[in-house]
This record gives sequence, structure tokens and C-alpha cells, in this order.
Amino acid sequence: MLIKTGDTVAIIAGGDQFVVDKKGNKLRKTGRVLRVYPKTERVLVEGVNIVKKHQRPSQMNEKGGIVEMEAPIHVSNVALIDPSTNKPTRVKIKTEVDAKGKKTKIRVAVKSGANIDK
Repeated sequence: MLIKTGDTVAIIAGGDQFVVDKKGNKLRKTGRVLRVYPKTERVLVEGVNIVKKHQRPSQMNEKGGIVEMEAPIHVSNVALIDPSTNKPTRVKIKTEVDAKGKKTKIRVAVKSGANIDK
């Protein structure tokens, strides 16, 4: 999986992909990846795919009730934000070899060629 925790992603598919600003323009919804689930190929994105969950009263939440929380979405519905252009892009893996012969894998934006890993 090419998306890691802490990355900024744009939603590119689904009913939750656009947000309307004050002028009425449609913009892609973006958010930070909170958690990655590699077995099911899903990611938890901050502020996206909000669902309502009914919770029973417990010691942590004495009142209980209906709680809004984020639900995971499939990794194919998000695209990484290019650090140089701030637009969604695909990701490729580039292997670099240093002077000692050690190979390191670096994530690179396809459109601009900028390194995503710092």
C-alpha cells in the first residue's frame, strides 16, 4: 500500500468527495490519514465518511447516545496530495542506491516527480 499514516489525501470517488466553499465552487475534500488497514486495503481519513454510531452508556461515556465518528474508506477512493502542486497524484516507488550500495525505496509523485517522503 502506497499511503501511510500522516499523509494528506484527496477523496476522488464516492458521495463524500466534494465540498462547496463560500463562493459556491466545488472543491475536493482533503484530510489527513489517521490509520491504515493494510489487510482490508482501507484508510481512516480525518473528517471524511462521518457515520453515526449508537453507543451504550459505559464508564468512559456515562451518558451514551449517538456519536459521530469517521469510518474507513477504500484506498482506491483516495489519492495522495502532491507536495509541490497541492493536487491529487498517483504514486510510484523509486529505488535509490547510495555510495555504500544500500538501496532505499522512496515514494515519488508521478505528475511532478517530487519526493513525498521527507
